[in-house]
Amino acid sequence: MTQISAIPASVDQPKERIDLAAAYRLIAHFKMDDSIFTHISAKAPRDEGENAFLINPYGLRFDEVTASSLATVDVDGNILRDTHGAGINKAGFTIHSAVHAARPEVHCVLHTHTVAGVAVSSMEEGILPLNQWSLQFYNRTAFHDYEGIALDLAERERLVADLGDRNVMVLRNHGLLTCGRTVGEAFALMFNLERACKAQLAIMSSGGTPHKLGADLAEKTAQQYEGWDKQHSGNKPDPQWDAFQRLAIKHYPDLVT
Repeated sequence: MTQISAIPASVDQPKERIDLAAAYRLIAHFKMDDSIFTHISAKAPRDEGENAFLINPYGLRFDEVTASSLATVDVDGNILRDTHGAGINKAGFTIHSAVHAARPEVHCVLHTHTVAGVAVSSMEEGILPLNQWSLQFYNRTAFHDYEGIALDLAERERLVADLGDRNVMVLRNHGLLTCGRTVGEAFALMFNLERACKAQLAIMSSGGTPHKLGADLAEKTAQQYEGWDKQHSGNKPDPQWDAFQRLAIKHYPDLVT
């Protein structure tokens, strides 16, 4: 299958940085950002440090993040690179370092505070099996109780215990979190999770009677989602992420700088 590369041949930034910068711009583009808060992290290029990850520097909006401005930090909190010079958000470090340290197969961790996501995270039921978008997460969502702003490093142990081996988590009364083997996978999970939350709120506020889908059908559909990549080029390459990345670079070409 022919892939259309969005990245200009002249760009010399590592792929890890370009992918992550594109994810920041896309989260802003789809209005899932929250001022200078929340974070997306990804494993850093090997030459930038062992067990290190990339994250947004404190003070930059998501629409300002570029490949070169991303900070590099290790799981112990040592900042290895920070061209912006303002350090990183301490709460962001707590959440993201916990997952990167506990789940070596996870390349990217994405956390949001959207109105829809925070609303659903504040509901006891979580995500309801009401439509195809939501069924992707049926019996596949972890929950972590709110403990205040995530500044206590001791929370990391509880957070990863609650996450287990799942890639989607509702941070109760707080927001949403997704993990991926690639930046594209974490972004796609969040994109669908956000839409599922928006749809749920729209259904609940419509005055109509929600039609919940049965457990057998819900499980079947969740498994279909899980098997999608194997039926579509095994995620090598990832055509959806390629399409999203083209959109990001088309609208925000400076992200690769």
